[in-house]
Amino acid sequence: MSLSEMDARHTAEFLRVKALAERGVATAQHSLGFMYVNGQGVPRNDELAVAWYRMAASSGLEQAQYNLGVMYQKGQGVAQDLGQALHWYRQAAEQGYVQAQYNLGWLYAKGQGTPADVHEALHWFNKAAAQGDPGAQHNLGMMYEGGKGVAQDVAQAVEWYRKAADQNYARSQFNLALRYDSGQGIARDVQQAIHWFRKAAEQGYAPAQFNLGLRYDKGQDLPQDSEKAVLWYGRAGEQGHASSQFNLALIHDAGHGVARDPQLALAWFRRAAEQGHAGAQDNLGLRYEHGQGVEQDYAQAAHWYALAAEQGFAGAQYHLGQLYDMGHGVSQDCSLALDWYRKAAEQGHLRAQFDLAMRFESGNGVAQDEREAAYWYRKAADQEYAPAQYALGQLLDRDDTGTVDPRQATLWYRKAAEQGHALAQFALGLRHDSGHGAERDYEAAHFWYLCAARQGHARAQFNLGVMYAAGQGVPLDLVEAYAWLHRAGAAGIAPAANYIRRIAARMEPALLAQANGYIGAA
Repeated sequence: MSLSEMDARHTAEFLRVKALAERGVATAQHSLGFMYVNGQGVPRNDELAVAWYRMAASSGLEQAQYNLGVMYQKGQGVAQDLGQALHWYRQAAEQGYVQAQYNLGWLYAKGQGTPADVHEALHWFNKAAAQGDPGAQHNLGMMYEGGKGVAQDVAQAVEWYRKAADQNYARSQFNLALRYDSGQGIARDVQQAIHWFRKAAEQGYAPAQFNLGLRYDKGQDLPQDSEKAVLWYGRAGEQGHASSQFNLALIHDAGHGVARDPQLALAWFRRAAEQGHAGAQDNLGLRYEHGQGVEQDYAQAAHWYALAAEQGFAGAQYHLGQLYDMGHGVSQDCSLALDWYRKAAEQGHLRAQFDLAMRFESGNGVAQDEREAAYWYRKAADQEYAPAQYALGQLLDRDDTGTVDPRQATLWYRKAAEQGHALAQFALGLRHDSGHGAERDYEAAHFWYLCAARQGHARAQFNLGVMYAAGQGVPLDLVEAYAWLHRAGAAGIAPAANYIRRIAARMEPALLAQANGYIGAA
């Protein structure tokens, strides 16, 4: 049938229905209203639709009462009036019209057109759910899960979710999957969780698509598969799901299981950032700050950092503090920098804690306060940050802190040293060498000096050479002594030259030649 033939048929049907409606036939009045709403056989006219719906609704036709309620709720063809929407929904709902029962429950739940009343909402959702309405069944599940209007009962919530899920209601499929995944109200069953996540995802429900993408991305309960992760993240991301957009950006940025594409990553970061995703905003700020994929623009960096920082994103608060510190893209303001560092530090941001501690220790832009410095160093040190552990050890060693505690200092030096921090390794070697804050133990001193010396610590190399020359904590070895002292001397330790001459004088010509060859090989 051609479009012109369809138009002619609709026009004839419109004239037939109009004649019946004008004679007062309620079903025809409703049909005529429907035609005006949809522009079916006649130009669309919402005002006339409302007029015909009203006539049919006043005659008691429940479907017309429902549709009139919809028009009032939407403000379509009439000024929006949620009270009138409530009135007409009730008229239809009391006649058993299921969609009206659902909408009436929703208005009571949200307090629209009437004070919120969870008991009335529960009543009407129950009515609609009993007739098999999946939306009402889902909402009942939510009410039982949250204990709204009823005693909290997660098992009952699961049953309502299942009823709606079996009707392919995506939100209930997703919630049922969550319950199987967590084992709340039902025995935990990961395979059932994945089954229902997939059902909801295949219907286009973005949170389920994200969840499925995340599982493929991380290899959690499903084989790791970056291509499938990109597929599901992409479907959700195209619907505006910000976390999916962010994770897509991360995958393309790192080239994790797919070809690396920094520009595509940037595009996804931007889409997520524009929706208010704080992690994406911080990432976009970093790109503008460092000119990665975009022209360097400190003002733009500050803009994106500020948006994320105001949401409480610790990384952005720290980065914004750095910009204020340097006056990049914003007016330099040490006080504001300090405020942002503190906000980030209070959320556990490691570098913010460490930088804040250094400021209080040095008095850079803030009154010097070594107790405050020790507090923040300890916060970062408790997160196993080796530079903070070493710095805390130094503070606890100093006479001017008022909290001198050599034994505690040694413990923090050891924690940092065990993570490979060369300065801490040297400090720990020195303590065992001198017996300050630790038992004198030349073997332990040798061990820690050696660790630091291998990382190029010049004083550790010097002390190690002296120990080999004296046979202290290690068997006497003039060749090793000669070699380590040469390295220390080359690094600028002046006393090494004198020791080298004295050791050379103790060596036979052949041994000295061996030592010089050893240095050349090294």
